[in-house]
This record gives sequence, C-alpha cells and structure tokens, in this order.
Amino acid sequence: MNLRLLALSGVVACAVALPLAVASAGQVGDDVREVARTAVQPAGRDDAKASVPERAGADAAAPSAAPSRSPFLLGLGLATAARCGPELTSPDGIEAQTCVLTQGEETWARTYYRNVTGGALDSVLTLMGPGDRTVQMRCAVGAGDEPGTCETPRERTRGGPDAYTAVAEFAGEAGSGPLLLRSGSNSPAPNGS
Repeated sequence: MNLRLLALSGVVACAVALPLAVASAGQVGDDVREVARTAVQPAGRDDAKASVPERAGADAAAPSAAPSRSPFLLGLGLATAARCGPELTSPDGIEAQTCVLTQGEETWARTYYRNVTGGALDSVLTLMGPGDRTVQMRCAVGAGDEPGTCETPRERTRGGPDAYTAVAEFAGEAGSGPLLLRSGSNSPAPNGS
C-alpha cells in the first residue's frame, strides 16, 4: 500500500509542478520582444545607440549603423512603410498605383497595374531620390487583364523616406504608341470634374 501511496503522491506533485513550470517559462519569443522594447527610443534622443545591444563578435573599429529606433514591429519582423499615390485609370484601360516603399535601411519603388487594353504595353518605373539619384526599371506588361507589379531594385536609403518619389509611365509596346498613363507616388488625389 505504501508503494501505491508513493506513486499517487508523485503524480499529484507532477500535476501541480508542470503547469507552474510552463507558466514561469514565458511565451516563445519574449527575449526578441524584450530586445526590441529596450531598443526603442523617442525621436531626438542622443543616447539611442547606447540602448541597442551589441552583437557578439562585432568589430569595434567598424562604423555602427545602429538605428535610433527598433526596426521590429511587435517582434514579427521588419516593418515596411508605403507612400502611395492614388489609383488611376486611363480611358484606354490601364489601371495603376505607384508607391515608394521603405523597409529598414532600404527604399524602392513598386507599381501595381492592370492592363485591359487588349494589347501588350511597355512600362518604365522611375525612383527619384535625394542628390539627383535615379533608378529606372523597364517592364513588359502583358495583354492579359490580370493584375501585375513592376519593381525597382532596392537601394540604401539616403535621407528621409519622403525625399523619394516614383513615377510609372505606360505606353504602347516598343514606343509604338502614345503615353497612355502616368502614375506617381505623390500625385494628388483626383478631384471629380
């Protein structure tokens, strides 16, 4: 009988101790959220770099690119900021919206389009940044009416995100037709006529 009592006592002890051990361990990813939480600093603080933990093995002579605030959003990854112009539609059947995207230290342009003209088109997407920097991407727009995207390569952000603008132009294939639509990231919203 002592053996049964001892086994029953052990099961009860485990049943009580296991939930307590799980509760005290915390949620998965708490350490990442804690690092992000301690790295966030209000804008304008000079000691922001001091609160960002250093990585093991980092070279002390290398310049630090520590951000003044955390690039993490709720511990889920890098946040992407988008600045988009209005959705525009041409009478010929091109629909487009152009955006400037910023994620961490990178900026690029993207245009979302839909071609219902019935013919293939050419598109040029231009990202303009500070210091007269320009990146252009040529994209072939198929004849189908499925939505598509065109994107410039990502580049290191220089200045603030609002120092960048993007413009997408759609025309007939191989320059065979007039400009059908120009869509910009900072275009004003169209006023009804």
